[in-house]
Amino acid sequence: MKLAALRPRLIAAAVAGVLSFSAVHAQDASRPAPVDAPYAGMLTLKVDLTGAPKRMFRVQETIPVKPGAFTLLYPEWIPGEHAPSGPIQNVTGLVVTANGKQLAWRRDLRDMYAIHLDVPQGVSQLDLSFQFLSPAPGQGSLFGASASSTPNLVDVEFNQVAFYPAGYYSRDIQIQPTVQLPAGWKFGTAMEVASQAGGTVQFKPLTFNNLVDSPLIAGEYFNRVDLAPGAKVPVHLNVVGDDAKDVKLTDKQLAQQRAVVKQTNLLFGAHHYSHYDFLLTLSDHTGHFGLEHHQSSDDRLPADFFTNNDMHTLAASLMPHEFVHSWNGKFRRPADLWTPNFNVKMQDDLLWVYEGLTDYWCSVLTARAGLWSPQQFRDTMANIDASMSERTGRSWRSLQDTADAAPLTYYGGGDWANWRRGTDFYPEGQLLWLDVDTKIRELSGGKHSLDDFAHAFYGMDNGSYVTKTYTFDDVVKTLNQVQPYDWAKFLRERLDYTGPNLPEHGIARGGWKLVYTDKPNAQTKAMESIRHGADLAASLGLTASKSGTIYDVQWNGPAFKAGLVPGLDIVAVNGKDYSPDALKDAVKAAKGGSAPIELLVKNVDVYSTVKVDYHGGLRYPHLVRAGGKDWLDAIGTARK
Repeated sequence: MKLAALRPRLIAAAVAGVLSFSAVHAQDASRPAPVDAPYAGMLTLKVDLTGAPKRMFRVQETIPVKPGAFTLLYPEWIPGEHAPSGPIQNVTGLVVTANGKQLAWRRDLRDMYAIHLDVPQGVSQLDLSFQFLSPAPGQGSLFGASASSTPNLVDVEFNQVAFYPAGYYSRDIQIQPTVQLPAGWKFGTAMEVASQAGGTVQFKPLTFNNLVDSPLIAGEYFNRVDLAPGAKVPVHLNVVGDDAKDVKLTDKQLAQQRAVVKQTNLLFGAHHYSHYDFLLTLSDHTGHFGLEHHQSSDDRLPADFFTNNDMHTLAASLMPHEFVHSWNGKFRRPADLWTPNFNVKMQDDLLWVYEGLTDYWCSVLTARAGLWSPQQFRDTMANIDASMSERTGRSWRSLQDTADAAPLTYYGGGDWANWRRGTDFYPEGQLLWLDVDTKIRELSGGKHSLDDFAHAFYGMDNGSYVTKTYTFDDVVKTLNQVQPYDWAKFLRERLDYTGPNLPEHGIARGGWKLVYTDKPNAQTKAMESIRHGADLAASLGLTASKSGTIYDVQWNGPAFKAGLVPGLDIVAVNGKDYSPDALKDAVKAAKGGSAPIELLVKNVDVYSTVKVDYHGGLRYPHLVRAGGKDWLDAIGTARK
């Protein structure tokens, strides 16, 4: 992580005797610890988005203060991003004035997110002026550090554009936000409007905590639809895009999104928002991700989400995932992921619940809402089961460690994914909770399921917005209330396992079996039609792009043994120009024979011929019935 690069250097200096203990202690003490007490006065924030088409957000902020030493913080740990990812590198032009005079400030040498200054006598307010420069398309990183504006739209995560005073819980700091939009643009947000005059929108005061939890989208092409017509608690879908055609839903798509809301509320039996807004950005020029918030979600997908059936199928589970987070992650949150403000370190050890269980339920709800057919649900689970079964990195890295190391794995390299194991607490987390769900059903003879856990763990305090934290023991206790069993042992055996085999068995217990054929399932076909590459991880042991760049190589697989590694470019296959189809044809032709597959590969500017000794043919995952109770289809069936 780039912003963490200072720490090893400081440690080395300390070891060398350059930095004394007292100096380190003085640096730590320079930022006051947060206290749970009201901050005196109201902050104001004015964000001018008229420059958003050119990726410039101009900010004016006022902060009530008292004379003396003062520390400003820029949010570092953003809930849901699971790493110190606040994009402070994109903040420029910071000028602090008081009573019209510019004040000197200095960045903390050990904490790049802290700004120190002295407030003169007679000063009661600091005036901040700065810009946030949104990255250009293709630049930046994940989440709010990626491209977030185009000539036609803008996405604002307010942690990008606000500083706050150190020494307080963020929930104890009040702020009044205002945005200035380009002429004619419409907007969506969970914040409540106080007044609007043209493109100037002033929102009602809220806590700094809730400001960061309430993103805004705006654009020239905007559509807002009601997902809970007639309900006491409003739920809306707000869509912005780069073209008018991209923001329109068909009647069928609207019915499916409404079914997501219905099925999710049936699952949990309670809600924890006064209203909810999906904030969906459809563009090929912004980052693509989802980020959860308590009363909204920041969902960013390619422009053709509603107009391309394959894209709609592949990305259908994103909004259900972020919606589930309103319950699992926002209302109920792991104790180690709750912090008093945005600059206290978070710990990610329970991400297999926070993200893994959310990912499981998002697939289930995507099926229950009709966004996926039963076959598409099974195909998705087959692909996940196959991918995780082939995770070579399980020999050294446990599922638990993928959660513990999330600050590294979110922003680590993408190559060697099967050996490194990245954020596997998402896909293997799905299999873990399918294992739990089917075990509950088996033990109870079908009388209980993980749905009962959802009601018990998340269904209390209907309408409450107050976060309730939990621990591993709380999860185990509630599982035992649903169905007595040694759940602590069950979970730890899977979380801590290292070895060659997938430790989760929910597919088999659910009445199905993973098999391989030479024909891709429908979900794999859809993925290939979108990505235009070749996923031969289960056969040749590699995945490659349309142009031939090798994305990943299975450790100790056929391609690996032949000398292939991620980053090489395949130029030719058996003497002919490379294409994904040419590579697949070569794998088919080699089946049952003895001649190796010859690949001409390029490593920077060096060419070489590699011979892959593989003769097993194409292998794509599918699920077939294996007898017993069909719990899997029952899990994906809509509730009434």
